[in-house]
Amino acid sequence: MSSLQDFSNSLADIVEQAGNAVVAVNAGKRLSSSGIHWRNNIIVTSDESLGRYDEITVTLADRNTVQASFIGHDPSTDIAVFQLQNAAIPVVQIGDVTKLKVGHLILGLARSSEGDIRAAMGAVSVVSGAWRSMSGGNIDQFIRPDITLYPGFAGGALVDAAGYVVGMNTSGRRGTALTIPASTIERVVNQLLTKGHISRGYLGVGMQPVRLPHNLKNSLNLTTTTGVIVVNVESSSPADKAGILLGDVLVTLDNVAVSDTGDVLALLNNSDRIGKLIKVQVVRGGALVELDIVVGERPVE
Repeated sequence: MSSLQDFSNSLADIVEQAGNAVVAVNAGKRLSSSGIHWRNNIIVTSDESLGRYDEITVTLADRNTVQASFIGHDPSTDIAVFQLQNAAIPVVQIGDVTKLKVGHLILGLARSSEGDIRAAMGAVSVVSGAWRSMSGGNIDQFIRPDITLYPGFAGGALVDAAGYVVGMNTSGRRGTALTIPASTIERVVNQLLTKGHISRGYLGVGMQPVRLPHNLKNSLNLTTTTGVIVVNVESSSPADKAGILLGDVLVTLDNVAVSDTGDVLALLNNSDRIGKLIKVQVVRGGALVELDIVVGERPVE
C-alpha cells in the first residue's frame, strides 16, 4: 500500500511542479484554453482553440490575471505565441521527446480560467515519425496520448513521468488527443520571435497531379506512376529563372519522388531549404530533364 501511496504522491508532486508553468488563455470561442510558459514571458497555446488574438488575458497559477500580446501563429502546426509582461511564474522544463515510447505513463495538464490546475493521466498509445498535418504543417513526430481532452485542455502540456514537458496537447479528428512535440514548438517559436511569421519555400508554379503513361514510366525508369504537371509559372519566380516551362511534369524534387502537390508543399514547408539550390527532374517532351532551382521565400500574405 505504501508503494502505491508513494506513486500517487509523486504524480501529485509532478502536477504541482510542472503545473506552475501552465496557464489559462482567456481567448476561447466559448471556454478558455490552456497555455504553456515556454520561455521567459512567452506563452504557447493551441491556435485552433482561440476565438480572437487581441484583448487577451492569461490566468496564472497564483490566480492572478495578466495581459498578453499576440506575437504570431502557425495554423498549420496549431501553434500560437503570446508575450507576457514580467510574469513571475516558472518556465517549463522541456524534456527529450525522442525518448518517449508507447506505454510510457504521461500526464496532460491544463488550467481553468479560475486558476485551478487540471490533470489527466494515461499512457502513450502511438509514437511514429514525422508527419504533415491537414493544413500542411510539418510536425517532427506523431504522438497520440491516451488521455481525454476535457474542455480547456487544448494548448496544455504533455508531461512525462520525470516531470518534463515533451509537447503541447491539441485535438485531432473526432476529438482524439494529439501532441505537438517540443521540437516543433521550438522551431515555430524561434521563427515567430525572429521574423514575426513562418517562412516557407516558394517556387512560383501552379500545379496539379497527372498520371504518367505506363510506357513512359518504364522508358524513363521512373519510380512513381504520377507526377505534378506545371499549369502556371509566375514571371521572375524561382521556377521561371530555373527554366521550368508550362507542361513540364515534376517527378523528383531534391531527389525525392513527387506524386502529388502535397509532396511539393511538404518539401517547401521546410524553411531550411529557402535560398538553397535543389535539383528538379521534369518530364518534357517524353524525355527526362534535370534543372537546378534556388528555392525562394513565399511572400507573406
